[in-house]
This record gives sequence, C-alpha cells and structure tokens, in this order.
Amino acid sequence: MKKEPENIVELRNMLTEAIANFQNDQIDHKKAKELSNLSGKVINSVKVQLEYHRDRKETPSIKFNHVFEKV
Repeated sequence: MKKEPENIVELRNMLTEAIANFQNDQIDHKKAKELSNLSGKVINSVKVQLEYHRDRKETPSIKFNHVFEKV
C-alpha cells in the first residue's frame, strides 16, 4: 500500500491491490481481513453522513482523506 486513499476510487483500488497481494501470499490473512473491515467502516460512515445530509435536504461536503490523517 503506497499512500492513503483520497477518495472512494482510490480506496477501491487499494482494496483490489490488497486482494491481489493476499492471493500472491504477499500479505497475511489477518492483515487482509483487518484492512477489509476498516475500509467497510469508512464506507459506512460516509453512507451515514450522506443519508443525514439527504434527510436535511443539504448538499454535503465530505473530505474523504481526513479519515486517514495521523492523530
């Protein structure tokens, strides 16, 4: 994994790369599983945010890459 994804397309590309690496035994099962789990949580949090804005009839401004900032 080279860099943090800045949008959903980059996240999907990162996940497909991880799948290929897993299939080629370049990453272990535990790491692949956790990567998938965490990515799902990011996607679900964006869905919740979009639903919230839709219900309030607002246009959201979602900065995707802030999720991956170092704390």
